[in-house]
Amino acid sequence: MIHRRQFLQSSSLAFLAPSILMHSSQQGIPSTFNPISIQERKQRIEKAQSLLIKNNMRALVLDAGTSMEYFTGVKWYPSERSLLAVIPDKGELSFICPAFEEDRFSEINVISQQVRTWEEHENPFAMTIQLLKDLGIRSGKIAVEERTRFFIFDGLRKAGPTFQLVSGDPISIPCRMIKSPAEIALMQRANDITVEAIKAGIASLKEGMTPSDVSAKIAQVHRSLGAVHDFALVNIGVATSFPHGSSKAQILKQGDVVLLDVGCVVGGYSSDITRTIVFGQANDKQRKIWDLEKKSQAAGFAAAQLGRPCEEVDRASRKVLEDAGFGPGYRLPGLPHRTGHGIGMNGHEWGNMVKGNKDPLQIGMCFSIEPTIAIPGEFGIRLEDCVYMTADGPRWFSQPSPSIDVPFQ
Repeated sequence: MIHRRQFLQSSSLAFLAPSILMHSSQQGIPSTFNPISIQERKQRIEKAQSLLIKNNMRALVLDAGTSMEYFTGVKWYPSERSLLAVIPDKGELSFICPAFEEDRFSEINVISQQVRTWEEHENPFAMTIQLLKDLGIRSGKIAVEERTRFFIFDGLRKAGPTFQLVSGDPISIPCRMIKSPAEIALMQRANDITVEAIKAGIASLKEGMTPSDVSAKIAQVHRSLGAVHDFALVNIGVATSFPHGSSKAQILKQGDVVLLDVGCVVGGYSSDITRTIVFGQANDKQRKIWDLEKKSQAAGFAAAQLGRPCEEVDRASRKVLEDAGFGPGYRLPGLPHRTGHGIGMNGHEWGNMVKGNKDPLQIGMCFSIEPTIAIPGEFGIRLEDCVYMTADGPRWFSQPSPSIDVPFQ
């Protein structure tokens, strides 16, 4: 977990340059990337304002976190001293900032000069309500972004009894779920780097290794290529039948299934790729289940067509497995979870490929396709690649595995 002082140091680097150098010597991966521009962030704010008006809401309140970074570019540690952003339905975005942090905040704030500061003995929530009133907003619905901490919600409610606090999902989700070309480019870079990291992890495998040995190698490659290492979940043998791993000791030996679920972050945007291989010679059952998994993933990709509901991706992938005798539904052996999740600034976002999600697939949506086959007591196979929707249908961020013996093309 990142510590507060580490976060403060990293957040102060957010706007040092229009393009950011990546320490990459890997052939095919450029050494720089373009961060999200100020102009694009302003366009996001304008979209939020149009959605506020459409939903009869007067303002959106953002706590420190991913959505604040999405709209403003400000990455801030969410301490008990609240930093808030307020997007009104009309006019300029404003910040409510702890007074003693104002100088540091001004170093990374490039989106708005409307900043009100509060001293340690003052109430930031009362100040937020007063800001709304000064903008001519004296009543109505105030949207609160979903990850806003309860004490902030409660403070706003007590300070502004004439307002109705409602979920900000109708504002933040439509904005963040549809990715721009700039966002997709950053996600592509993150995926390219993770491909190289997994390749290195697989190449490092030796009998007697533990998952942490392999994870350390993957993390090292992520960082050497300029990305922020996010995670490297490595499981061996029976532990691969647990979708998110086992706490029991795992020591690599010949014939073991090895599952590597890996992600990094570039410019604030995430990757998520899983490869499953066999260390040594795969047996007939391992090959059969791996091939079935590949077929299931391909079926999910084929079902991902514009205008069709998200749940059809899950249905198509799951049908392949059920037709082969697995399941039904989430029953094991079989696929115990949804087929995919949305991805963007967070590794898991809205736009899940799951039964019951009737939302239509749209251009700019990004999500994983990962229909795990878990066989309790034996092994599990997961192939995970993410896609983004275009006018011509889905495109892979990372190309699927050709075979159990060849994890990457």
